[in-house]
Order: sequence, then structure tokens, then C-alpha cells
Amino acid sequence: MMRQPAFWQADPARPGLRARALSPLGAVYAWATARRVARGQRWRAPLPVICVGNLHVGGTGKTPTVIALAERLGARGVAAHVVSRGYGGRLAGPLRVDPRTHTAADVGDEPLLMAGFAPVWVADDRAAGIEAAASAGAGAVLLDDGFQDAAVAHDLALVVASAAQGFGNGRVIPAGPLREPVAAGLKRADLVLAIGAAADQAAFTQRWGAHLPCPCVRAELQTLRTGMDWRGLRALAFAGIGHPERFFASLRAEGAEILRAEALSDHQPLTPALMKRLDMEALALGAQLVTTEKDAVRLPATFRARVLTLPVRLVPDDWTALDAALAQALARHDSPAGRA
Repeated sequence: MMRQPAFWQADPARPGLRARALSPLGAVYAWATARRVARGQRWRAPLPVICVGNLHVGGTGKTPTVIALAERLGARGVAAHVVSRGYGGRLAGPLRVDPRTHTAADVGDEPLLMAGFAPVWVADDRAAGIEAAASAGAGAVLLDDGFQDAAVAHDLALVVASAAQGFGNGRVIPAGPLREPVAAGLKRADLVLAIGAAADQAAFTQRWGAHLPCPCVRAELQTLRTGMDWRGLRALAFAGIGHPERFFASLRAEGAEILRAEALSDHQPLTPALMKRLDMEALALGAQLVTTEKDAVRLPATFRARVLTLPVRLVPDDWTALDAALAQALARHDSPAGRA
């Protein structure tokens, strides 16, 4: 995935010449999205469907959100399965991801990571993936992305946003970072989940709070305590995620000394040649290679033992609103109105 242009993050009140010049193309993209969303009758699955999507292209935190919700549902006794398109994978599915045999090249890095926490199905046809999950005993489906897909009805639609980025300059691709206008997208949302530190949350509320027609839940990605002491670790850090700088900041916050930070493209293949170069640079610097969980699943087998991983987990300020939304989604699906 390409790096996002700086002007996409401009103040919506002062978007700049490039954004204004590209706005007619953005209007065409928005029209196409609206037409796709409005097309036809959404299929109602035989089990509750909880969609975890976004308005913004690139990483906003959907994967850790799906993992957190799968664990939360599991604690309630609900067997949650994940259905994903499997970005970057070569297998169309529907098939269940097996971390023992599948690689990121087969099913995509995010499904491979999520499969460590819940059963994951990769399917180009989301309805077929949901049916496969239902046949395998799923009690609910977490739909990874698919907010702009009109094929499947959602019992809960959760829009994930980066508190630091918000909705960028508020414009649609290519004039901005959005798949559809904020007002049009959030009209279909039940909840917004803003992920970020306190200062970013305050900025998000100030800029976008008045535009939110639904409740907003605050959350943060926090380092998972594994017993690893990162203080003083000399690191060569690399990341091929939507926003590598967030990973680098988290690693520094744990006390590591980053001697060099390698920002890769989102989902970039970690080829043996690339890893050999990074390994040699780390050796020359006297540094330890460190990466994210999502990148780790793309590592060549020969390098896995030589790279440390900094795991993070989603931690909401308060689970109350999310728990209530999950309960309502499960109840709504079972009600006569939900089945209609």
C-alpha cells in the first residue's frame, strides 16, 4: 500500500490546492461508494454479524479491535469466528486459516495473526465465508472490514478511527484519505471507536466530535506485558504497517534505544534479501531486530528466532458501551425484527 500524501492530513478548513483540485475525482469515488452501499437487499446471515470497519484507507486499528472483541465475546461464552477478505493472500476461499500450514502469502498477514486468537475464515465472497463459519459452529461473526460492502447485513457496525489522524482533511480519495464522506459513512455506524493517547483523543473530539451521530468509545493500544524488559535495548526497528511511526513511538516509550527505524510499506513482503540486509545492518550497529506482531507473521522462517516482537492489545477506557453494543447485537439478531 502506498504512503499517504501529507496533504491528506491537512486541516479540513484549509485543505490546500491539491485537495481542492482533486475534489471532483473524490466526488466520483464517493458517488461510486454510495451506489455500491445502496445497491440491492443486504443478505441477513443465520448468526449475528459484527462489522469492524473504517472510513479511512490504511491502518486505523481494526486488527487489534477484532482480536479484543473476539476475546470479549469468548468470555461471554460466544464462539466468535472472523471473516476476512485476506488482503494480499493468494487463496480466494472460503477456507479456514491454519497457522501451522498457511503463510501470509496464502491468506494475508492480518488473518494469520488473528488466527492465533479465534477461528478465521478467508473468503472473497463474505457471505460464503459467513456461511462456512456458521456451519463450523460459530456463534457470531466478526467481519473484518466490509463496512462499505452492501452484500451482508450488520447487527453491529463499528467504525474504527485513529484519534491522531481523525478523518484527515475530510475528503474522499484521491483528494483525501476517506473511502466515503464522513456524514454518509457515520450515518450507518452504531459506534465509533477512536484509538489513541489522551492528547490525540482530545484533538479528535475537538475536531470531529460535532460530526459524530453515534456514541464514541475511546481506547488505546497498550504494550502487552510479557516479562520482556525493553529498557536500554539497542534496536533496529522495522515495520510494514499503516503507520510505522506509531510502532517506533511505542517501542521508545518502553525504554528501547532505536538506533535505526526502517519504515516499510503496509503489508510489504519481508523477503530473504530484505531481511538479510536488515540483519547485517543490525549486526554492524550492535542492535537487536524488533518488529510488530503483524510483521512477524510475514518473516521468513530462518529469521523468526532472530527478531523480537512488541505485542500490543486494545484497551478501552471503559468496556461498558462496547459490552452493551455487543449484547444488543446478539439480542437484535435473535428478535423477530432482526430476522425480518
